[in-house]
Amino acid sequence: MKIMITGGSGFVGSHLCDKLLQNKHEVIILTRNDSKINNLGGNLDKIRLEHVDVTDFSRLERSIEENKPDVIFHLAGETSHKRSFEKPMYDIDVNSKSTLCILEKIKNLNLQCKFILGSTFIVIGRPEKLPLNEESPCNPTTIYGTNRLTSEYFCKIYHNVYNLDTTIFRVTNSFGPREQHQTPTKNALNFLIYEAFRGENVTIYNQGKFFRDVIYISDVVSALETIMLKSSPGNIYWISSGVKTWFYEIGQWLEELTNGKIQYVDPPSYTSKVDVGNFLVDNSKLKSLGWSPKTSVKEGIIKTLEYFNSIYKSS
Repeated sequence: MKIMITGGSGFVGSHLCDKLLQNKHEVIILTRNDSKINNLGGNLDKIRLEHVDVTDFSRLERSIEENKPDVIFHLAGETSHKRSFEKPMYDIDVNSKSTLCILEKIKNLNLQCKFILGSTFIVIGRPEKLPLNEESPCNPTTIYGTNRLTSEYFCKIYHNVYNLDTTIFRVTNSFGPREQHQTPTKNALNFLIYEAFRGENVTIYNQGKFFRDVIYISDVVSALETIMLKSSPGNIYWISSGVKTWFYEIGQWLEELTNGKIQYVDPPSYTSKVDVGNFLVDNSKLKSLGWSPKTSVKEGIIKTLEYFNSIYKSS
């Protein structure tokens, strides 16, 4: 199949690209710039790479019309809830309007294309009860979460009204190689692992007495492949481990595996206003398609530390 990935040089997109090429698909990568081009490694001669900012809607439409993909994974977007408050109008463009633009183009071309939207656990806000499932109510606490949820509704509407083949997936806390690790505002877990790798003091809030549903990147990618091949149009699927991971456990593993030391601190007031708190997902709907996670969080941390060692060993 001919598969287009927006944000294809990013964390999830580049790992998905690896998997799709292994399975002999034709891959088109849309990326805003070359800042993450190294994530594509030795695949550059195997893919079609286009520099497309998804907020340049005319260029985005032209790429879809020229390529006519069988599948579009829409992974591009701004994932920092902090930046969504700093640049709210841009967040609407990149996280909502881009989705609407793609759906409109598929509709207007009458393109037989499966559209798969990448969404996030942030759309839930503070959970009313755990574990969550696809029917749980959404009350996002951030502009980023609100715009992602809006994109989900666009997909539902275009499926119901125009019969487009749309599917939504929501990922819980994912981590692993190639994810940014220099700042805690985009992926806190990768940042913690990197700080421990460097032998630094690693700060964790609230004595680590909170849990999340954490999943390693290889399990995310296998889930995406399953969704592409087996999902039913108009559905939402949670990608998660389905396991509670307490942050004090993560702290213990990091001290065991590195020279880093854990320091427990109080969170800033801003965090208390937007943080989702404890989080756990019932992933049985995705499991019903034949998928299951394979990598434990501790195993994933070990693999991520090995990755950091490989890229920093010469420095």
